[in-house]
Amino acid sequence: MRARVLAICWVLGIGSLAAAAQMESAGNGPQPSAGTIATPSQAFDSQLTLIEQEMMSAVKAMPAEKYAFAPSPAIFVPGQETQFGGVRTFVQQVTHVAEANYFFFGIVSGLKPDVDTSAIEKLTKKEDAVAALAGSFRFAHKAIATLTAANAFEVIKSSEPGFQTRATLAAFGIAHAWDHYGQIAVYLRMNGTVPPASAK
Repeated sequence: MRARVLAICWVLGIGSLAAAAQMESAGNGPQPSAGTIATPSQAFDSQLTLIEQEMMSAVKAMPAEKYAFAPSPAIFVPGQETQFGGVRTFVQQVTHVAEANYFFFGIVSGLKPDVDTSAIEKLTKKEDAVAALAGSFRFAHKAIATLTAANAFEVIKSSEPGFQTRATLAAFGIAHAWDHYGQIAVYLRMNGTVPPASAK
Protein backbone atom coordinates (compact mmCIF):
# COMPACT_ATOMS: atom_id res chain seq x y z
CA MET A 1 0.00 0.00 0.00
CA ARG A 2 2.79 2.38 0.95
CA ALA A 3 4.61 1.65 -2.32
CA ARG A 4 1.44 2.38 -4.24
CA VAL A 5 0.96 5.74 -2.48
CA LEU A 6 4.59 6.64 -3.16
CA ALA A 7 4.16 5.73 -6.83
CA ILE A 8 1.07 7.92 -7.10
CA CYS A 9 2.90 10.82 -5.42
CA TRP A 10 5.83 10.33 -7.79
CA VAL A 11 3.55 10.44 -10.87
CA LEU A 12 1.73 13.52 -9.57
CA GLY A 13 5.05 15.21 -8.82
CA ILE A 14 6.39 14.53 -12.32
CA GLY A 15 3.11 15.78 -13.80
CA SER A 16 3.34 18.98 -11.76
CA LEU A 17 6.91 19.58 -12.88
CA ALA A 18 5.94 19.04 -16.52
CA ALA A 19 3.01 21.43 -16.18
CA ALA A 20 5.25 24.02 -14.52
CA ALA A 21 7.79 23.69 -17.33
CA GLN A 22 5.08 24.19 -19.94
CA MET A 23 3.79 27.28 -18.14
CA GLU A 24 7.27 28.74 -17.83
CA SER A 25 8.02 28.13 -21.50
CA ALA A 26 4.84 30.01 -22.38
CA GLY A 27 5.87 33.01 -20.30
CA ASN A 28 3.52 32.07 -17.48
CA GLY A 29 6.13 30.64 -15.14
CA PRO A 30 6.83 31.61 -11.57
CA GLN A 31 7.07 35.36 -11.23
CA PRO A 32 9.93 37.02 -9.30
CA SER A 33 9.03 37.92 -5.74
CA ALA A 34 8.20 41.54 -4.97
CA GLY A 35 11.31 43.35 -3.81
CA THR A 36 13.74 41.30 -5.89
CA ILE A 37 15.72 42.97 -8.66
CA ALA A 38 15.13 41.70 -12.18
CA THR A 39 17.55 42.31 -15.01
CA PRO A 40 16.41 44.70 -17.77
CA SER A 41 16.27 41.83 -20.26
CA GLN A 42 14.06 39.73 -17.95
CA ALA A 43 11.67 42.60 -17.29
CA PHE A 44 11.26 43.65 -20.92
CA ASP A 45 11.15 40.08 -22.22
CA SER A 46 8.26 39.35 -19.86
CA GLN A 47 6.25 42.21 -21.35
CA LEU A 48 7.22 41.27 -24.91
CA THR A 49 6.00 37.72 -24.28
CA LEU A 50 2.59 39.02 -23.17
CA ILE A 51 1.94 41.01 -26.34
CA GLU A 52 3.40 38.24 -28.50
CA GLN A 53 0.92 35.72 -27.08
CA GLU A 54 -2.06 38.05 -27.52
CA MET A 55 -1.05 39.20 -31.00
CA MET A 56 -0.19 35.77 -32.39
CA SER A 57 -3.43 34.23 -31.16
CA ALA A 58 -5.40 37.11 -32.69
CA VAL A 59 -3.78 36.99 -36.14
CA LYS A 60 -4.22 33.22 -36.29
CA ALA A 61 -7.92 33.59 -35.40
CA MET A 62 -8.77 35.79 -38.39
CA PRO A 63 -9.93 33.65 -41.34
CA ALA A 64 -7.57 33.80 -44.32
CA GLU A 65 -10.29 35.19 -46.58
CA LYS A 66 -10.68 38.18 -44.24
CA TYR A 67 -7.04 39.29 -44.37
CA ALA A 68 -7.92 41.88 -47.03
CA PHE A 69 -10.61 43.38 -44.78
CA ALA A 70 -10.48 47.05 -43.84
CA PRO A 71 -13.22 49.07 -42.10
CA SER A 72 -15.32 51.15 -44.48
CA PRO A 73 -18.45 53.32 -44.35
CA ALA A 74 -20.40 50.31 -45.64
CA ILE A 75 -20.34 48.66 -42.22
CA PHE A 76 -22.07 51.60 -40.52
CA VAL A 77 -25.70 52.67 -40.55
CA PRO A 78 -26.76 54.77 -43.55
CA GLY A 79 -26.18 58.47 -43.06
CA GLN A 80 -23.57 58.05 -40.31
CA GLU A 81 -20.53 60.14 -41.16
CA THR A 82 -17.34 58.09 -41.21
CA GLN A 83 -13.83 58.57 -42.55
CA PHE A 84 -11.86 55.46 -43.39
CA GLY A 85 -9.81 56.54 -46.39
CA GLY A 86 -6.38 54.95 -46.36
CA VAL A 87 -6.85 52.76 -43.29
CA ARG A 88 -4.84 49.55 -43.21
CA THR A 89 -6.28 46.21 -44.14
CA PHE A 90 -5.96 43.41 -41.57
CA VAL A 91 -2.91 41.97 -43.31
CA GLN A 92 -1.33 45.44 -43.42
CA GLN A 93 -1.81 45.73 -39.66
CA VAL A 94 0.00 42.43 -39.20
CA THR A 95 2.88 43.23 -41.55
CA HIS A 96 3.24 46.74 -40.12
CA VAL A 97 3.84 45.33 -36.64
CA ALA A 98 6.31 42.80 -38.04
CA GLU A 99 8.29 45.52 -39.82
CA ALA A 100 8.17 47.77 -36.76
CA ASN A 101 9.47 45.01 -34.50
CA TYR A 102 12.53 44.61 -36.70
CA PHE A 103 12.99 48.38 -36.85
CA PHE A 104 12.66 49.22 -33.15
CA PHE A 105 14.46 46.21 -31.74
CA GLY A 106 17.22 46.40 -34.32
CA ILE A 107 18.02 49.89 -33.01
CA VAL A 108 17.71 48.71 -29.39
CA SER A 109 20.29 45.97 -29.89
CA GLY A 110 22.32 46.85 -32.95
CA LEU A 111 21.44 43.42 -34.36
CA LYS A 112 20.78 43.13 -38.08
CA PRO A 113 17.51 41.47 -39.17
CA ASP A 114 17.96 38.02 -40.66
CA VAL A 115 15.28 38.68 -43.30
CA ASP A 116 14.61 41.22 -46.02
CA THR A 117 12.30 43.53 -44.06
CA SER A 118 11.36 45.52 -47.17
CA ALA A 119 9.57 42.44 -48.53
CA ILE A 120 7.28 42.14 -45.49
CA GLU A 121 4.96 44.97 -46.50
CA LYS A 122 4.23 43.22 -49.80
CA LEU A 123 2.82 40.09 -48.13
CA THR A 124 -0.88 39.45 -48.66
CA LYS A 125 -1.47 35.82 -47.62
CA LYS A 126 -2.33 34.88 -44.05
CA GLU A 127 0.30 32.16 -43.68
CA ASP A 128 3.07 34.45 -44.93
CA ALA A 129 2.04 37.37 -42.73
CA VAL A 130 1.70 35.18 -39.63
CA ALA A 131 5.14 33.67 -40.26
CA ALA A 132 6.67 37.13 -40.71
CA LEU A 133 5.13 38.36 -37.46
CA ALA A 134 6.35 35.29 -35.56
CA GLY A 135 9.85 35.82 -36.96
CA SER A 136 9.83 39.46 -35.90
CA PHE A 137 8.97 38.48 -32.33
CA ARG A 138 11.83 35.96 -32.28
CA PHE A 139 14.13 38.75 -33.40
CA ALA A 140 12.74 41.07 -30.72
CA HIS A 141 13.45 38.48 -28.01
CA LYS A 142 17.06 38.20 -29.21
CA ALA A 143 17.37 41.97 -29.17
CA ILE A 144 15.95 42.32 -25.68
CA ALA A 145 18.39 39.67 -24.44
CA THR A 146 21.17 42.21 -25.12
CA LEU A 147 19.82 44.66 -22.52
CA THR A 148 21.87 44.88 -19.34
CA ALA A 149 21.94 47.11 -16.30
CA ALA A 150 25.01 48.77 -17.84
CA ASN A 151 23.52 49.60 -21.27
CA ALA A 152 19.75 49.83 -20.75
CA PHE A 153 19.72 53.59 -20.30
CA GLU A 154 22.46 54.42 -22.77
CA VAL A 155 21.24 57.19 -25.08
CA ILE A 156 21.06 55.97 -28.67
CA LYS A 157 20.34 57.47 -32.08
CA SER A 158 16.73 57.08 -33.10
CA SER A 159 14.30 58.81 -35.45
CA GLU A 160 11.56 58.60 -32.81
CA PRO A 161 10.52 61.84 -31.03
CA GLY A 162 12.46 62.85 -27.94
CA PHE A 163 15.74 61.30 -26.94
CA GLN A 164 15.81 57.53 -26.67
CA THR A 165 17.68 54.98 -24.60
CA ARG A 166 17.79 51.27 -25.31
CA ALA A 167 15.23 50.69 -22.56
CA THR A 168 12.80 53.43 -23.55
CA LEU A 169 12.85 52.35 -27.20
CA ALA A 170 12.25 48.74 -26.15
CA ALA A 171 9.26 49.96 -24.13
CA PHE A 172 8.06 51.98 -27.11
CA GLY A 173 8.33 48.92 -29.38
CA ILE A 174 6.19 46.88 -26.99
CA ALA A 175 3.65 49.71 -26.61
CA HIS A 176 3.48 50.06 -30.40
CA ALA A 177 2.54 46.39 -30.74
CA TRP A 178 -0.18 46.80 -28.08
CA ASP A 179 -1.56 49.80 -29.97
CA HIS A 180 -2.00 47.75 -33.13
CA TYR A 181 -3.28 44.76 -31.21
CA GLY A 182 -6.19 46.96 -30.11
CA GLN A 183 -6.98 47.73 -33.74
CA ILE A 184 -6.62 44.08 -34.75
CA ALA A 185 -9.04 43.07 -31.97
CA VAL A 186 -11.64 45.49 -33.36
CA TYR A 187 -11.14 44.14 -36.88
CA LEU A 188 -11.77 40.63 -35.56
CA ARG A 189 -15.00 41.67 -33.86
CA MET A 190 -16.17 43.47 -37.00
CA ASN A 191 -15.91 40.10 -38.71
CA GLY A 192 -17.72 38.12 -36.05
CA THR A 193 -14.64 36.69 -34.35
CA VAL A 194 -14.02 37.14 -30.63
CA PRO A 195 -10.31 37.79 -29.95
CA PRO A 196 -8.95 34.63 -28.27
CA ALA A 197 -7.68 36.64 -25.28
CA SER A 198 -11.22 37.91 -24.66
CA ALA A 199 -12.72 34.44 -25.02
CA LYS A 200 -10.74 32.98 -22.10
